[in-house]
Amino acid sequence: MSRRLQERYSNLLTSNRTRVMVFALLKYGISKRYPARQEVPLTPDLKEHYDVVIIGGGGHGASLAYHLAKHHNIRSVAILEKGYLGGGNTARNTTVIRSNYTDQRSIRFYAKSLRLYESLSNELDYNMMYSRRGQLTLSHSDGVSRSLRLRADAGVFCGEANEIVDRKQIKEFVPSLNLDIKGMPILSGLWHRNAAIARHDAVVWGYAIRACERGVELHQRTEVQGMDVANNKVTRVRTNRGDISAGLVVQCVAGYSSVVAKMVGLKLPIRSYPLQAMVTHPIKPFLDPMVSSTALHCYISQSARGELVIGGGSDPYELYNTRSTLELKEGLAASALELFPFIGELKILRQWAGITDMTPDYSPIMGQSPLSNYWLDAGWGTWGFKATPASGFFLAKAIADNRIPEEIRSFQLDRFERFDLVNEMGATAASH
Repeated sequence: MSRRLQERYSNLLTSNRTRVMVFALLKYGISKRYPARQEVPLTPDLKEHYDVVIIGGGGHGASLAYHLAKHHNIRSVAILEKGYLGGGNTARNTTVIRSNYTDQRSIRFYAKSLRLYESLSNELDYNMMYSRRGQLTLSHSDGVSRSLRLRADAGVFCGEANEIVDRKQIKEFVPSLNLDIKGMPILSGLWHRNAAIARHDAVVWGYAIRACERGVELHQRTEVQGMDVANNKVTRVRTNRGDISAGLVVQCVAGYSSVVAKMVGLKLPIRSYPLQAMVTHPIKPFLDPMVSSTALHCYISQSARGELVIGGGSDPYELYNTRSTLELKEGLAASALELFPFIGELKILRQWAGITDMTPDYSPIMGQSPLSNYWLDAGWGTWGFKATPASGFFLAKAIADNRIPEEIRSFQLDRFERFDLVNEMGATAASH
């Protein structure tokens, strides 16, 4: 199929999804049941025992619960969230979905997640506001151009739509982009056609709602304060609302992975850093693709409401704090102005931070821990959101079959002992 036919087919699928969403919204508006019933159920009383206890009520925890209930009929599941549903890193990311990585194992995993995202609105009957935008990663030097070529070739080998584009093509994609930045002109770029964005809140809401319809219990404001371990297994989970026992425990707590793991005596190869981003007031749409700069260490996308979402690298120090800083704001603003000088008069609406749990090879830790009934979903760093569907899908399969699927076998904790790392340190222009 030619590129033109592929793009027409892609546009047709997008228009069909849009048409379905429009009619669904109209049906909702004229329904006699409007306003609709409360979809996220109220927090129930804790039971004494669950087959599976999931620590963390973010996207990964909700996705895992949904896939356990739907595909494996494991419904005695409790999601324990110390705050509110999706109130942690899920609510603090910048919604980028992509699969343009370096290692073939990573590419295939994130490609699976991207495919699941494409049909997630229909899967969950919940509007994810999914939008295919494409991602343009810019090169400002010959060395970076060679590394982008490597990523493009690796993606094509795995069946992903990546290609190297020149200055003329970049100008066609983003006419308003400043190609001739003083001292660091843009030479080429990596075009990842299938990259997309989606509403992060909707993702966790959709998974949680459908999981609860299948018997899963969501316990908000339920903080895990400790766990008892005996005979190499977790025997009891202690919370602020009471103690429970579980056949199996899974931690999906993003930036607090090391903190929770210490409760069962595990020391993970993880360091946690704040990651900041900011958003401007909305303006007329001018930027369809997501743009990342390797030299400026900055990325920009425009939301469906017209806001410019601007992010960069993690803070250079370890900290469990979601405060924002003036220094980072100034740095991001300066880099964004190099790319798009005309946005200088925009006002910044808000700035925020999340906590990223970084592993030495910038890849996640998934699978069983040294404890017989304790499982890990950790070390996602800055890439957790884009992996939400696939992480739940494959980890649920691993738990149900008691066997690690090939797709996540490379992400197990013991890879650090075997020195079989999945190095993705160079697979991003900034931390996203």
